Amino acid sequence: MADSQSNAALPAPPLPEGAPPAGVIHVRHRHADRFTVVGNHLAQHPHLSAVAIGLAVYIQSLPDGAPVSVKALAAHFPEGEVTVRRAMNELQAAGYLERRRVPLGGGRFATRAFAYDRPRNAGPTSGPGRRDGRGSRPAPGPGSGPAARGLRGGLAHGGRGLVGPSRAPRTHRAAPVTVRAAAPAQSGPAADVLSRLRLADPRLLLSARDIAHLAPSVDDWLARAVAPAQITRALTTGLPPLPEPIHHPARFLEHRLTALLPPPLPPETARPAPLRTCDGCDRAIRTHDPAARCIDCRPPEPA
Repeated sequence: MADSQSNAALPAPPLPEGAPPAGVIHVRHRHADRFTVVGNHLAQHPHLSAVAIGLAVYIQSLPDGAPVSVKALAAHFPEGEVTVRRAMNELQAAGYLERRRVPLGGGRFATRAFAYDRPRNAGPTSGPGRRDGRGSRPAPGPGSGPAARGLRGGLAHGGRGLVGPSRAPRTHRAAPVTVRAAAPAQSGPAADVLSRLRLADPRLLLSARDIAHLAPSVDDWLARAVAPAQITRALTTGLPPLPEPIHHPARFLEHRLTALLPPPLPPETARPAPLRTCDGCDRAIRTHDPAARCIDCRPPEPA
């Protein structure tokens, strides 16, 4: 008796008409709510890591006032604090994130984060390697394709733009040279602490890029009321004896800044008012007003 049940695999559904022969095929839906618009300059950034791009998209989807500290992000994602901090530094160097120290009064400071959906100092272009925000495939470069090769000679001699024969004169252009931008010069208390470490130990000489990478970690220490001299002492105590080298000073300092980060100070309790002498009867009273009088010597309040 034949078995009515079959374990044969079901045929795969046919590909949609016009599908490419290889690569991804998008199945798109129009979102009516709970969506975030992200530019291809970020989604297809050629230098940011996958963790940095994912964190940037997540931060852009959050409302104003949402916590985006390293601890808050590490509690939300499976990546650890070191990985999250490294990705945040990437976003800060690329211009998608800015962390500022703002005064709170009373000698206290707080670090506030500013997220940019378009990188700071960005030009009028929509993104790297793209002509517009649709971003389906890279825009062809100058001189790519047969039509562009034929046009090159005509545009160089009168701008006719006609596709001529192969004997048409051509202009030879040098290939564009990609120059990596130098790290911007850092300034502020955190950069000063890191720059002066080489005075305490010459093996802790850091580049400008290393200082830009480590400055947010030093800002975390400063925000917890740790003095610059205390930070220097914590980073330079217990080093290997000279002349033993420190091969990777930036990684060494990053580990110490993360592993030795002190807890924040407890909130300050309100101090009692000082004792003052009443001008009317010389009775001792507690008040912040130097001209205040005790309850017996105060003039009656008008009805």
